[in-house]
Amino acid sequence: MGSGASAPLAAATKEASSEDLKKVLSAMSEGDRKKIQTALDSTSTSGGGGVTAAILAKQNSETSQAILEAFKGDENFKKLSDRLCKEIIQRDNEDGEKLAKGITLAVEKGVLPKDVTVEPTKKVSVSGKAAEAVAYEIIAALGDAPSKGCVMVLQGLSGTGKGTTVAKLKDKLPNAQTWSNGNIFRALTLLAVTHSEKEKCPLEDALKPEKLAEFCGMLEFDKFGKDFFDVKIEGLGLKHFVSEMEKTVLKDSNVAKNIPTVAEVTQGEVVKFVCSALDKMAAAGINVLVEGREQTLNHIRTPHRFELVLDDTSIIGQRQAALQAGGIAWEQVGKSATASEAEVKAGIIAAIAKLAA
Repeated sequence: MGSGASAPLAAATKEASSEDLKKVLSAMSEGDRKKIQTALDSTSTSGGGGVTAAILAKQNSETSQAILEAFKGDENFKKLSDRLCKEIIQRDNEDGEKLAKGITLAVEKGVLPKDVTVEPTKKVSVSGKAAEAVAYEIIAALGDAPSKGCVMVLQGLSGTGKGTTVAKLKDKLPNAQTWSNGNIFRALTLLAVTHSEKEKCPLEDALKPEKLAEFCGMLEFDKFGKDFFDVKIEGLGLKHFVSEMEKTVLKDSNVAKNIPTVAEVTQGEVVKFVCSALDKMAAAGINVLVEGREQTLNHIRTPHRFELVLDDTSIIGQRQAALQAGGIAWEQVGKSATASEAEVKAGIIAAIAKLAA
């Protein structure tokens, strides 16, 4: 029995028979007990093995893959995976439509060019591959570019592993840095909100094209005598470096609550600023890793373009289901790295059933 495991799971034995596993229900509400009872009754006691506490403790792609392999035949896991897959694809489509509208608006304002020639994008299948293998495939395709500094963009559906792949690439490539547009949106929002407060006008007035052009002129990307690149915000009485206030001023509630409104109309301004920043970084020998959506990445000029694809998109839902179940199961076993395999199995079964309900 693993020390530190929760009371219900501590009753599970190494053999983990169906009756043993049902003891996980003892500390649950009546409603949850009925849901989990059904799951336990319908789950083969021979399935779901192989996920150890050590693997569960990692809470990473290895954890998700182990849970996926162990429970892919479970009916509740299938139900949960199917639902999550549909939700993720629907959300991707909705986000894509919003981005497309933002890019169209930017073109209409003359911020971005109407016609762009997008360099060939190499599709990388991630089906059945670990993130490390995917990263090595991309590195091989980059050739000698990383020795000089380059911009690499990575697109793909949610759930294909873009974030994990970028993290692996950052570890393996020399002088590599990731890029996020988040702080640029926050900086523009700060300027728009500040203008609105100073002029006592609606925020919408601060989002007119001419005003946004002024705000963009108040942002500068350079090293400013430091050993790293930074963004300087200077104007409207403000003078800040993003690195010094990204966790304070840029996270202020007045900024946070207005980001969605500002982001709707500043896609083009942000992309234009980012393109200039990325070019500076690459010229300085930095390998910049950018992951995102096709609509915006199409406006970043680089020959190093990749798209993660899956032969079967149902894997997206399975990965997300495994990720969510793993997080709940880790809580169920009291975050004990010495919990028995039976305790882990019971926790995962309970988590899957609850999520599928």
